[in-house]
Amino acid sequence: MIETKNDKPFLRWAGGKNWLVKDIDRYIPEDGFNKYIEPFLGGGAIFFHLGPDQAVLSDLNQELIDTYEVLKDDVEGVIREMAKFKNTKECYYHIRSKKFKSDLKKAARFVYLNQTSFNGIFRVNLQGEYNVPFGFRKKEFLQPDNLRKASVALQQTLLRSRDFVDAIEDIEEGDLVFLDPPYTVTHNNNGFIKYNSKLFDLEAQHRLSGFIDQIQEIGAYYVLTNAAHAQIRQIFTRGQNMIFEVSRASLIGGTNAKRGQFMEFIITNTQIHG
Repeated sequence: MIETKNDKPFLRWAGGKNWLVKDIDRYIPEDGFNKYIEPFLGGGAIFFHLGPDQAVLSDLNQELIDTYEVLKDDVEGVIREMAKFKNTKECYYHIRSKKFKSDLKKAARFVYLNQTSFNGIFRVNLQGEYNVPFGFRKKEFLQPDNLRKASVALQQTLLRSRDFVDAIEDIEEGDLVFLDPPYTVTHNNNGFIKYNSKLFDLEAQHRLSGFIDQIQEIGAYYVLTNAAHAQIRQIFTRGQNMIFEVSRASLIGGTNAKRGQFMEFIITNTQIHG
């Protein structure tokens, strides 16, 4: 019998928060929350870990949201379609080049490419074509039980493709908003502006700061992950914001934590516990 609880994502996602799962509960309100809102969905590691009763999940990536929608509505169809594929270089490039018309086949293709590509990166060229090379992974790409559990977890969700600021329309008092904008931490010192300008530039960070102000005015909770850089601290140091510098390896909290190559910020208005 398949368990209905799913605590891991069905997609690999660059910049995903699997590393944070073991400590995220420290930043979740002890008295609970109403709805869960996630405007930068990606692989959804924190959503699947928390398993909220109600959630609104969104992302600017339309293909990603369409895949979640299909998995939610027809997981058995996705499994059947993926079972037709093989984890070979020839099959990978054949499927990568295909332009499927049905939503079901598109979703199966998306998950298959994600599971068999190099590092699970989502990247398209100027023509909007997925162009990540084959990953030569030995791990089985089709995991039916995990897909079924993910589908169950998604049943009480609303899925949207939109810019993060538009999520404000769904946020109410007592809700929890988890924010994981795209950013790189491998260039936190040298090259921070250059490399993050391709992902989420400083103008977008200022928009995000304003979005957080709106969240707090509503009376909702938020937890934000971000690059550990002086300019990020400057943008978000105000009001009720509390900033914790954490390591992917040890998650040592506090603003005086030892700085390393892969340090990140967790910025929140919740009371830390545990």
